Order: sequence, then C-alpha cells, then structure tokens
Amino acid sequence: MLDVTVIEDPAAAAVSLDPIRGRLLAELAAGPASAAMLAGKVGLPRQKVNYHLKALERHGLVELAGERRKGNVTERLMRATAASYVISPLALAAVQPDPDRFRDQLSARWLLAVGARLVRDVGTLITGADRARKRLATYALDGEVSFASAADRAAFIEELTAGVSALVRKYDSPDAEGGRPHRIVVAVHPTVKSPAGESTSSTTDTADIADTAEIQE
Repeated sequence: MLDVTVIEDPAAAAVSLDPIRGRLLAELAAGPASAAMLAGKVGLPRQKVNYHLKALERHGLVELAGERRKGNVTERLMRATAASYVISPLALAAVQPDPDRFRDQLSARWLLAVGARLVRDVGTLITGADRARKRLATYALDGEVSFASAADRAAFIEELTAGVSALVRKYDSPDAEGGRPHRIVVAVHPTVKSPAGESTSSTTDTADIADTAEIQE
C-alpha cells in the first residue's frame, strides 16, 4: 500500500468524494476486509457495500488482497491502494488554477494556485515514475517559526528571498548539456489552528521548499 497517491481522473475523483465510499476507503486503509465485514461498520447491507467496492475497484482505489472461504461462500478481501489520497487539479482540468495568469507574491490566492500546480506536477511525476519503475528525486523542507513582530516577518521574508535567489543564480545552468530544469516553491503562511487552539499543521509561518526533481536513471 502506498502512503499517499494522487487522483487525476475526474471519474475516480467523483467516486472518492462519495461519503460512504470515503468511509470504506478509510476502513480498508486500516487493513483488508470483505463486504460482509464492512457492512456492520458502515451500517449498510452487504449488497450495497459490494456495489460501492466495485465502483472503487474500477477506478483503482481498492484492490483484491485475497480470498477466504466462509461456509459455502468465497469472500473477496479488499484493501485500499493507498493510506490517503489527494485529488489533482487535473481532475478539473478546464478550471484548474493557473499561477501564470497573475503573479502576486503577497496574494494568498496566488499561493493557493502555486500549491495546486505543485500537487498537479508532482502527481504527474509520481505517475510517470511508477510506470517507468524508476525513483523520483524530490526534496521538501517543512518547519515553523514564530515572529515577534510584523517587521521581523518582513525581514525574514527579505532575507529568505535574497538567500534563495543567490542560490538560484549560483547553480542555474540553463545551457548545460544534459541539464534538467527544476521548480522551486517557497511559501510562508500563518499557522492553521484547530478549534481547541492546537496547530493542525506544522507548515505554518513556514518556509516550504519543494523541489520536483528528475526521474533518476
């Protein structure tokens, strides 16, 4: 089972967004189960659960883990193909965000468009790497910083920009024979708090550097 996989197909995305099917995916991410085993957990007849499992299986979201005999019946044990799923903007290709339409480094909506492109591109790279049976070289930096003041935050961003820009100038070799372009994304955003006041993510007031690297040969 993969830790996370990206859903690019619109039909698969629609299937995954059904609440019952989402519940089944969560149950099957915890371990293989049959329709009969799942029926009691989700409060549906076994036939209904089978219907939903077949829809999930058609789109590659669940797979056969094995079979077992129970009386005169052979039960199919299914499992989720991943522990979690991310829907790529490719699933809504006609209206997916395009960060090249406008560039505003202080716009949260532009940051959202950049993040969506990151999900789309890395998902495409993962799909290609899996098909080629090759590793995908990537890097990401995730951290958290608390600023004492807005002035400190502005100074941090200024130094971060200067530092990353200097590294880009130092290593950028667009004319190098055999060179491969890489995308660098740096983001800073406030921490999202849960209702209890606890942080729900450590990617906040954060510099996230995600480098979508080449498929290693």
